[in-house]
Amino acid sequence: MSPVFAIGLAVIAVVALIVLIARFKLNPFIVIFTVSLAVALVAGMPATTVVKSFETGVGNALGHIAIIIALGTMLGKMLAESGGAERIANTLVAWFGPKNIHWAMMLIGLIVGLPVFFEVGFVLLIPIAFNVSRKTGTPLLLVALPLIAGLSVVHGLMPPHPAAMLAVTAFNADIGHTILVALIVGVPTAILAGPVFAKYIAPRIILPEENPMAAQFVLTKDAESLPGFTVTMVTLLLPVFLMLLGSFASLFTTKGSMPFQVLGFIGNTDIALLLAVILSFFTLGFSRGMSRETILQFTNDCLAPTAMITLLIGAGGGFGRVLIDSGVSHAIVTAATGAHVPLLLLAWLLAAVVRLAVGSSTVAMITSAGIVAPIAAHLPGVSPPLLVLATGAGSLIFSHVNDGGFWLVKQYLNMSVGQTLKSWSIMETIISITALILTLLLSIVM
Repeated sequence: MSPVFAIGLAVIAVVALIVLIARFKLNPFIVIFTVSLAVALVAGMPATTVVKSFETGVGNALGHIAIIIALGTMLGKMLAESGGAERIANTLVAWFGPKNIHWAMMLIGLIVGLPVFFEVGFVLLIPIAFNVSRKTGTPLLLVALPLIAGLSVVHGLMPPHPAAMLAVTAFNADIGHTILVALIVGVPTAILAGPVFAKYIAPRIILPEENPMAAQFVLTKDAESLPGFTVTMVTLLLPVFLMLLGSFASLFTTKGSMPFQVLGFIGNTDIALLLAVILSFFTLGFSRGMSRETILQFTNDCLAPTAMITLLIGAGGGFGRVLIDSGVSHAIVTAATGAHVPLLLLAWLLAAVVRLAVGSSTVAMITSAGIVAPIAAHLPGVSPPLLVLATGAGSLIFSHVNDGGFWLVKQYLNMSVGQTLKSWSIMETIISITALILTLLLSIVM
């Protein structure tokens, strides 16, 4: 398949998705499924393998995200029903003041996002954004976008995230040095893409007054009846703590030993969230006078609004898999590799191309690092930590309809496809380009 044909096919497919969903208001899942089939057939895939390819992509996407959404939503529901989310919102407002709350949300995103995947941090923290928005009367986007920017920056640029760690290994970069330059690049990037951009875009996007997801997480209670701030934060941050233990288990245990295996098990994303949800039943449920029947009802009822989110994320994964299996993604990457550009720009460009074609920032970062690392080994003089950052920056560019994060943000914030492109997708692009520019500037002095 020629690169020109592959690029043209991918562009037509994405435009068709956006037009059919945003302009003609067709069911997003049906549209993504249909366009995916059309792309596969036009690209020359055997008809007998087309559906299997889409199903594989759906399964791969949901295998990671469905459990996270379910457990994260249950934890968020317990935070809401107990008043824990409101307690955190009240405390943040008291500490930072209503006028600076968007800066507080960015800071929370940067800190909580360090050890967890973007999706995990999002479902953990979005109930707090809903409550802060209601408490202060601040537009939801002005609260949520800085939070999301903080999560996204550390997800793409900062070890110990798996993709960043793989890039560190591929480029043989020093992890301490990489973390240092990631902070130098990441903090100003998060500021520009978060509070600064949110301040600009929030007044220009009017969200519907009714938000089904926010409704189940925003509940007003008497201040005296709210759980304590400490017990609420311990419950919320338990999965973060457990994932950190799992990530750094090798520092204080022997690899392969029983303690190492135990820490690795409880540090698994799914297990850490499961333990946090179970803990919430006691700290935010039984201790607040809730019965087992009440907790069961909460955990059952909160899942209904997540059905479409989960389905759309799966469909995005299916679309991305079809692009891979049909050879479209490979042809596009081949074209990008053939471009004669500086190594830092090549790492960014390859990651950006894969991100646009496949949707997954993790896949984009891993793929780009695998291609560029052998080239970098024969071209001394380029800082390995900066190659990690350039790759991570490229992997975050313009999230759109083939990315699960796009649908997660869209559905939780109750935005249209057009509004999501104007806010979330542009925010991701700001992160990508700003991080690239700062990385290139650092390369002058390093």
